Amino acid sequence: MTRVAVMGTGSWGTAFASILADAGCTVRMWARRQEVADQINSGRNLDYLPDLDLPPVVTATTDPASACEGSDIVVIAVPSQTLRPNLAAWGGAIPRDSAVVSLLKGVELGTTKRMSEVIAEVGGVDPHRIVVVSGPNLAKEIAARQPAGSVVACVDPQTAELVALACATPSFRPYTDTDVVGTELCGATKNVVALAVGMAEGLGFGDNTKATIITRGLAETTRLGLALGADPRTFLGLAGVGDLIATCMSPLSRNHSFGVRLGSGMAVQDVVATTKQTAEGVKSCESILLLAQHHGVEVPIVEQVVAVVRDGMPASDVAGKLMSRDLKAEKH
Repeated sequence: MTRVAVMGTGSWGTAFASILADAGCTVRMWARRQEVADQINSGRNLDYLPDLDLPPVVTATTDPASACEGSDIVVIAVPSQTLRPNLAAWGGAIPRDSAVVSLLKGVELGTTKRMSEVIAEVGGVDPHRIVVVSGPNLAKEIAARQPAGSVVACVDPQTAELVALACATPSFRPYTDTDVVGTELCGATKNVVALAVGMAEGLGFGDNTKATIITRGLAETTRLGLALGADPRTFLGLAGVGDLIATCMSPLSRNHSFGVRLGSGMAVQDVVATTKQTAEGVKSCESILLLAQHHGVEVPIVEQVVAVVRDGMPASDVAGKLMSRDLKAEKH
């Protein structure tokens, strides 16, 4: 039986733990707080997925070494901007021969590194052991065992297959890939596009506007991905357009909901104060913009989201600024 550690007890980490359990794995979760570990050990995670019944094979501890000990796979499910300090604290507990799975969707502030790059650097993990899981995987729907697919990407196909087998269930279908760069970039950038779509909805705009933002957001993501050496086919798959549609259109998406509040006139700090969970696009938009600038790639939607989130520009100004840009061919 495959032994898996899940480092983090948020919505997606908990939902993924349930997938692993359904696939026949034993799962040991690491929680920062004892009360959360106690809840999970009693079969629930009341803070994040209160309606999900966790099976007895899913347990929790506040001791990272205990969680990781003897694990064949270590799944990292902490907020992306906390990855570096978390790895500095407990990265040494990760077994040297385990596969390390990133559920994180972000680009690190300050360094513009992708999450797999941070795992390799701080955790000392060989890239051939690092796996990225990304796709249209809204946690509440996964927890309800609604059918979904995802991409399991690793530069080593055998490691990708190992993880895919560990999470394949009748309701969760993983597809393996070797394009780690494209898979990670799609997962990070779609959150920023979802903020823009949410703002449009909050401003009262309809489906034409939202479809335009989604499509041009995909174009931006693809341009940046190609500059970084990604496979262009990735952007048309589950990790690309699939995740983009789910995140931009669903009220279950934290980034979409955050954008709706911004569009309705709330300030960033007020939205943060009223929501408990992390909207990764708010944290990563600035680093994605910087990454694009480093590679000479135009990302106007990301740029406007940064102007709202970081600089305090009213969300109502975004449409005018995007619509007044110089005309050009669509495939530019």
